[in-house]
Amino acid sequence: MTIVCDPIGVIHTPFQTSEGMPIQPTGAAGVQGTVEIYEKFAEGLQDIDGFSHLILLYHFHQSHGYKLQVVPFMDTCTRGLFATRAPRRPNPIGLSIVRLLRVEGRHLQVENIDVLDNTPLLDIKPYVPVFDAQEQVRSGWLENENRDVSHQRADCRFSDEDSGS
Repeated sequence: MTIVCDPIGVIHTPFQTSEGMPIQPTGAAGVQGTVEIYEKFAEGLQDIDGFSHLILLYHFHQSHGYKLQVVPFMDTCTRGLFATRAPRRPNPIGLSIVRLLRVEGRHLQVENIDVLDNTPLLDIKPYVPVFDAQEQVRSGWLENENRDVSHQRADCRFSDEDSGS
C-alpha cells in the first residue's frame, strides 16, 4: 500500500535548526509563527477564526530514519518509540496544539509553536475540549518524576548524525 500526503501549506517559525528549540508547545509559550495555507486550500479556512486553538499535523521534513528504542528528551532511560514523542519515526508525522491569534487571508498567526521553520503542513483540525480533553488520564513513564517541559530544549540526539534506522 502506498500513502501519499500532499502538504496543504507550510509553517513559518523562528526556529532555523532543531537543536535548542522547545520540544513541546508548552515549552514554546509565547513563541509566534505563521501557518501559510496554499491558495488552492484557502477556502477550507472558512469559520476557523471561531476557534481559539488548532491541532496542526505536519511532516518532520528534517527527520530521517528511526529506531524503535530511543532515549527521549525528558529521560535518560531507553523507551519504546511509540511511548515517546521523538521526531524520528517510521512515518515522521508531528502534532502540535497551538493558539490561534488571528486569521489574515490564508495566513494564520499562531502562538506556542514548537515547529521547525518551513515545515510542511499536512492538516489542521480545530481543538474542541469536549472532543479532545480527556478525564482520568495516565502519562506512563512521564508520571515517575516531576518533569518540567517548559524549559526543556532539543539537543542533537535525534539529528542526522545519529540517523541509524
